[in-house]
Amino acid sequence: MSSTVRATVVQASSIFYDTPATLDKAERFLKEAAALGSQLVVFPESFIGGYPRGYNFAHQSPRGKESFRKYHASAINVPGPEVDRLASMAAKYKVYLVIGVVERDGYTLYCTVLFFDPEVICWENRMPLLRTAMYGKGIEIYCAPTADSGDTWVATMRHIAMEGGCYVLSPIQFCRRKDYPPPPEYLYSPTEEDVTPDSIVWAGGSVIISPHGEILAGPNYEGEGLFTADLDVRGEIPKAKFQFDVVGHYSRADVLSLTVNNRPLLPVTFTSSPSKIKDDDETDECKDI
Repeated sequence: MSSTVRATVVQASSIFYDTPATLDKAERFLKEAAALGSQLVVFPESFIGGYPRGYNFAHQSPRGKESFRKYHASAINVPGPEVDRLASMAAKYKVYLVIGVVERDGYTLYCTVLFFDPEVICWENRMPLLRTAMYGKGIEIYCAPTADSGDTWVATMRHIAMEGGCYVLSPIQFCRRKDYPPPPEYLYSPTEEDVTPDSIVWAGGSVIISPHGEILAGPNYEGEGLFTADLDVRGEIPKAKFQFDVVGHYSRADVLSLTVNNRPLLPVTFTSSPSKIKDDDETDECKDI
């Protein structure tokens, strides 16, 4: 990438329970962003698979369990064919693509792509230690997909940009009630009677922020769309770091430090690889268990 990066955040709804159609929609937005000259395109949290806004899966009732089965079926595996298609899209339109897929795994804090991080999702952006880990990696383009379209979110993004001396890209879905399945299949909470098909249930508010806390694009609360800005990475970030470098000249390593466990953690670990178990007495023992 050159010193200046043209970046786009996508503000759009998923097509709930229909991952193939959502992928088609993603490609339409990618094509449009590429036509604008964008090199980096960031999609909202849970764009692939959908975010169950206002739905509690009927408190584990039979209907709720069936709804969750359909929601689970819309999820994707990483790696998997849907990820392969996303990679093909990115190659086709010559863009770097960021879509949130993994949360709450220290290993993701280790996986840096060029000079931007894949993403920090939703309210993990409120975690000071996690943000410090990002700054320690030298993050320059901080991607923050979220489900939070509240009034304070833009202020949070502006704070992070100034705190980290980095550009912040925060895409958020924009959804109306009709973007979700109709009742009784999908009952919107608190009560379905409170909304009409055209009611806005997810207001958007996507933004792009400079390292100085200035809003470069957005926020928009009116509908779906693309929001684009040119990021002068080599020009503006050094200026911001000159004023305040949270892990540099302004740090207090004499009294404060952070250690990050970035190894992937699993709930179950086997000490022997299946390939090392031979057809011997040990195998016979396993069969007897």
